[in-house]
Amino acid sequence: MIKIAILASGSGSNAENIAHYFSDDKNVKITYILSNKRDAFVLERAKKLGINSQVFSNKEMKEQVDLLNLLKVEADFIILAGFLLKVPENIIEAFPNKIINIHPALLPNYGGKGMYGMHVHNAIKENKETETGITIHFVNENYDEGAIIYQAKTEVLPEDTAEDIAKKVHQLEYEHFPRVIKETIYK
Repeated sequence: MIKIAILASGSGSNAENIAHYFSDDKNVKITYILSNKRDAFVLERAKKLGINSQVFSNKEMKEQVDLLNLLKVEADFIILAGFLLKVPENIIEAFPNKIINIHPALLPNYGGKGMYGMHVHNAIKENKETETGITIHFVNENYDEGAIIYQAKTEVLPEDTAEDIAKKVHQLEYEHFPRVIKETIYK
């Protein structure tokens, strides 16, 4: 049994999509959905899905002991699905090439600290990019610099708003993220 823990900071639509994708896979279990925000809607989604959930503070993430111990017991892989904190080095060391993140742009462009969600889509619009997409990558000690596993592109039209761009990117996330996770964990 391959155990997956999902870390999320927001609404959790990707976490829910991943959980649904693996719901019939007898070899994979989503063991936990963990969040650093008490009011994150992802916790409601976890409850409805019947998946264990837990909240930890930013301080607990930095101190790492309890969270690391939980992850060592409950996870073979860690999936970041809209998780906004930097993963501490000792967790990265405990899960080499087993922490997977999704980024809403074609890395290495529009990555790094502070580049998430609408910040990325607004920058894409402001810079008049003609394409954008998603990058699924392993997590290392630097924001958005881990080895790229997969990228998918979508066209950006001149009339697209940042919200339109976000919708296109979300479609790519929902379509590709669970499949790429499956391909990666089964290697």
